Amino acid sequence: MKAGCRGELVVGRRGLSTALIFQSQVSMIHASGGRHVLPDRSPINERARSLPVAIAIRPPLTSAGPIHLNREPCKNPNPPMAGGSGLADDGFPAARLFSQGVSYTYDDVIVLPGYIHFPADAVDLSTRLSRRVPLAAPCVASPMDTVSEAPMAAAMASVGGAAVVHSNADPATQASILRAAKARRVPFVSGTPFLAPSSVPSAADFAGCTYALVTERGDALSRLLGVAAAADRKPGVPVSEYMTPAPRTASAAFDFEQAAAFLADEGLDFAPLVSDEGAGEVVDLITAQDVERIRSYPKLGKPSLGADGRFVVAAAIGTREEDKRRLELLVKEGANAIVIDSSQGNSVYQLDMIKYAKRMYPEVDLIGGNVVTIAQAQNLIGAGADGLRVGMGSGSICTTQEVCAVGRGQATAVYKVTSYAKDHDVPVIADGGISNSGHIVKALTLGASTVMMGSFLAGSLEAPGVYEYKDGRRVKKYRGMGSLEAMTKGSDARYLGDTLKLKVAQGVVGAVADKGSVLRFIPYTMQAVKQGFQDLGASSLRSAHDLLQSESLRLEVRTGAAQVEGGIHGLVSYEMKAF
Repeated sequence: MKAGCRGELVVGRRGLSTALIFQSQVSMIHASGGRHVLPDRSPINERARSLPVAIAIRPPLTSAGPIHLNREPCKNPNPPMAGGSGLADDGFPAARLFSQGVSYTYDDVIVLPGYIHFPADAVDLSTRLSRRVPLAAPCVASPMDTVSEAPMAAAMASVGGAAVVHSNADPATQASILRAAKARRVPFVSGTPFLAPSSVPSAADFAGCTYALVTERGDALSRLLGVAAAADRKPGVPVSEYMTPAPRTASAAFDFEQAAAFLADEGLDFAPLVSDEGAGEVVDLITAQDVERIRSYPKLGKPSLGADGRFVVAAAIGTREEDKRRLELLVKEGANAIVIDSSQGNSVYQLDMIKYAKRMYPEVDLIGGNVVTIAQAQNLIGAGADGLRVGMGSGSICTTQEVCAVGRGQATAVYKVTSYAKDHDVPVIADGGISNSGHIVKALTLGASTVMMGSFLAGSLEAPGVYEYKDGRRVKKYRGMGSLEAMTKGSDARYLGDTLKLKVAQGVVGAVADKGSVLRFIPYTMQAVKQGFQDLGASSLRSAHDLLQSESLRLEVRTGAAQVEGGIHGLVSYEMKAF
């Protein structure tokens, strides 16, 4: 048998035989006269080393049998590459690589380089969240209660991405989070406290802020009455006794540069941001310190804005009857897309919710999921889904694959689902398994339109929660929505377990290191993604998908040794600085 042709590698162990389909192994055995020594980091080495093993090569079977790397007869072991160069074909097209019954993760595969004919800064990463919702950057914050609330939504939209506001709160609270995010154009939520005139605040009520905004109802989005300085606080005295009239206010429709220019032109240290609509409700406060901090970050770039000129923000709902009321409130507040949040989206409950939402609110895009197979995707798209979330058990805090033995390697899942969804013009969100910019590049080149990030964003300044110190490191809590802790707050409906007496966790609670502001590290991450696209020869996301479909994009599977070699190795110590 010629090296490179179709064949079957049979490993016999105590009367049993297992067909392995790695073509490179077949070629190695042929080249060595039929003898083959398993490399130290071979995926099958750990179990194979301790047992008697007999290895032989058989010709390919003509009847149904083991899956082979190439199902067609091998007429030419070294066919020319696309373009007729006559050179040996390097790597494999994705369709061939992902047809072997092997579940691959992002780390298992590597993209081969292409031809560079453009600078990295020319790479266009604009994309779509769903059929009718464009984004300037392919990054989406996950609908988790330790990731996505108003500060994350404002920050992500400011850097070109989007956030999905979590549903682990009552409908009114979730709607208020969405409203707060969409009411501004500055890239932050200041955390400035709101007080009623009759309030008698303690020092803690100022929450470490220099000022508090005094409004009619003592909350955001009510009429501004004045400003109280923490330094002027008098114990036991109502705030109305020492508050001062508000200075000139800035429009909440101002973007960051406009708001900064307003402060400079007026010579102000701070200015309340007030809505131009209705009764002029106060939205937030911007200070000179905010301006200085944000200007220390990379330039924000193009934000993600809807047709109304406001930030793009999505929101999550469940599949229960009470979620219909939640859906109504979120649509009223201007959600750009609705994500139906479920760990296993191929259910009668989700199909019914998609059909209901499309019937009641046809103007709003519906994103279904989660799915990992073509059959699942087919059902959701057939019901009317405008986007899909792909991923099951691949998140760092998710234990679904271990607990339920159901799921799929994320690289395989993304490719398989996108290969079907693209024919129906349905964008795919690669949800889970993102630990670095390389994973983002792989997810996008395998067909995804965006990547959804949880742990990647948790621990940032904009993530909910307070910083703590653990073993000398500054951290924030991060928990899976399948953890028992999150389930007690309502997320058990996501796992179809809200009616069960016995609840089984499909996630854990942990902590992640302080990452600083999303406004700082997401621009650097997107620059790294652009450089990855440059290396593979794709000047845009559309170009990368075209290379994938034309089979010009080539990939290979990495051995364990190759993964070690591709990372940091051989050093006694090192300092890791991504930017």
